[in-house]
Amino acid sequence: MSHVIADSAVMLRRDLKHMLRFPLMTISGIGTATLMLLLFHYVFGGAVGAAADGAYIDYLVPGILLMAIGGGGSATALNVNADMREGLITRLRTMAVPRIAVLSGQVGGSMIRTLLSLLLVVGIAFACGFRPQATAAGWLAIAGLLALATFAVSWITCAFGIVAKTEAGANSLSLLFTFGTFVSSAFVPTEAMSPGARWIAEHQPLTPLMDTVRNLLAGLPAGDGWLPAVLWWTLLSIAGILWSRAVFNRLPAR
Repeated sequence: MSHVIADSAVMLRRDLKHMLRFPLMTISGIGTATLMLLLFHYVFGGAVGAAADGAYIDYLVPGILLMAIGGGGSATALNVNADMREGLITRLRTMAVPRIAVLSGQVGGSMIRTLLSLLLVVGIAFACGFRPQATAAGWLAIAGLLALATFAVSWITCAFGIVAKTEAGANSLSLLFTFGTFVSSAFVPTEAMSPGARWIAEHQPLTPLMDTVRNLLAGLPAGDGWLPAVLWWTLLSIAGILWSRAVFNRLPAR
């Protein structure tokens, strides 16, 4: 176990050095989220936000945070795919490095990078007028939920990076998380959607997480969505870990 932890730490340091050397990778991860924040707040907010209670920027932020997590996942998929194409993963498989350590280092770096991105997004939202009313306990719960979602997305996009044959393929697969926000409660309440879209939005993992975070940011009780959110994202985390390990183990040794 100590050997696994030590090797995971080495891979994590490598990923963090890469992040410091190429800070634009972190910034680019929030590009789409920031664009959507500005677009929906300043351009569409008057029309789209009519269905939401209170200030639309306060309604909007949880969905934008999930978009930023998706952007961080896209960077993870690209990093893993680059290591695959450059032969680093193949070389590591020929060495006495635990396979889980190779993946854990990537996921750890992805989580740090994405959580920093979330802080940047919150800062931009504050500049746009976002004023949360969350309690200290609420902030802790929000941090835990977002960390769980980041963990799940990091593992799943790690698998995307392994299975994709090209950089474009890795990026396209990881964009599924970003597109999923458009059929969720990210921009309007599900009550304002058509019956078909509403059914999809209410039966996918993004909506209960957004609704719970939204309630907590407003200083309200978490609501009924917290348990489905935790269950969804815990299952996605397990699925991501198992999938990443499975596709990694199927790689040729040389």
